[in-house]
Amino acid sequence: MADETYETCCVIRDSSDQVLTLDKVYQASHVLRDLVRRTDLIPTRNLAPQCDLYLKAENLQTTGSFKIRGAYVKMSNLTAEERKRGVIACSAGNHAQGVALAAQKLGVKATIFLPSTAPLSKIEATESMGAEIVLVDGVYDDAFDAAIACQKETGAVFIHPFDDIDVIAGQGTIGLELMEQLPDMDAVVVPVGGGGLISGVAFVVKSLNPNCKVYGVQAQGAGSMTASLQHHERSTLSSVSTFADGIAVKCPGEYTYSICSSFVDDMVTVSDDEIATAILALAERQKLIAEGAGAVSIAAVMFNKLPLEGKKVCAVVSGGNIDVNILSRVIDRGLLMSGRRTDLTIELLDKPGQLKEVSTIVADLGANVIRVQYIPGGENTDINGCYLKLSMETRNYEHLRAIEDGLKDAGYILTDTLR
Repeated sequence: MADETYETCCVIRDSSDQVLTLDKVYQASHVLRDLVRRTDLIPTRNLAPQCDLYLKAENLQTTGSFKIRGAYVKMSNLTAEERKRGVIACSAGNHAQGVALAAQKLGVKATIFLPSTAPLSKIEATESMGAEIVLVDGVYDDAFDAAIACQKETGAVFIHPFDDIDVIAGQGTIGLELMEQLPDMDAVVVPVGGGGLISGVAFVVKSLNPNCKVYGVQAQGAGSMTASLQHHERSTLSSVSTFADGIAVKCPGEYTYSICSSFVDDMVTVSDDEIATAILALAERQKLIAEGAGAVSIAAVMFNKLPLEGKKVCAVVSGGNIDVNILSRVIDRGLLMSGRRTDLTIELLDKPGQLKEVSTIVADLGANVIRVQYIPGGENTDINGCYLKLSMETRNYEHLRAIEDGLKDAGYILTDTLR
């Protein structure tokens, strides 16, 4: 996708004839110096044994995501007259918080349109910073249409979440930090929705170290940039479906698509189950909480979606604003995906001692039964037949297979098995 040579000045200009340059990114870094955190680069433990993996922890950033960088840079460049008119934004949640905080710091009125599916935690956090919230039925793109319509009516300044040179320059400050923190990295893996984050990071990294690979990751149910780069033109999806709401975008930006076409080496997608597994792994092994959008980069590395063996790799964890109810479901899914929680249904005869014998086998093999359900047999079973459904905590798939084999060796019939 990316060319073999890179220019240090992007040819993409925005509507105000601004050009993305390294100087602009350095200026953005100066603007942000007293507002954002220089987030840690954290070495991992057993997340991806095939490579030397580091995490850029933007989930620990002010407002819980990288979005404050681009939002504040854009709004700090507004004229006094533009600030007086106020700003309008649309967001899946993280950009909303970035705009709200920037507006609070700069004394600007902010009206923010969010999809009704946005997590409650993101809505409440945005409101707490003084922004006016308008909920729109649908996904991010529906909120975008409503925000644009309102902007035309009111004359307020629209703060685009990704397709804006100032915003991209702000996100590019992450690339500057990475080049200082890990100058010899071989690859950086970046979550992608509309493309603002990867555009800024890829531009900076490729400008300073053309040999470093830049990879983007999207959810399978929202692969608009992936499809666009494959088709060599901006592509609009008919719908998006993923719990990674922060990257659920139907169409990438005009500027971001052009920048990614020039500077990004490859794009891959990951499933929601893989994302859930990555969130669980980050929580358990790194003590970090990531939202779905923030964990796609980790999922791509963990599930070997990219050629990273033996490489020094940085994965950007772009955000940690996950609703606790969703987190609970994600943990459950992650446990199922990793073979650490499972249900087994055993067909047997309804007679005394059966449960005791099954429990002994399971216990001797080191599993923990957390729920037992008795189900009477149906018309296709023995008249004394029944089913015993066990919910268990296991170590991994190998452990689960050992339990299955132990039950089969004892003569029990399993009606739902791994094999």
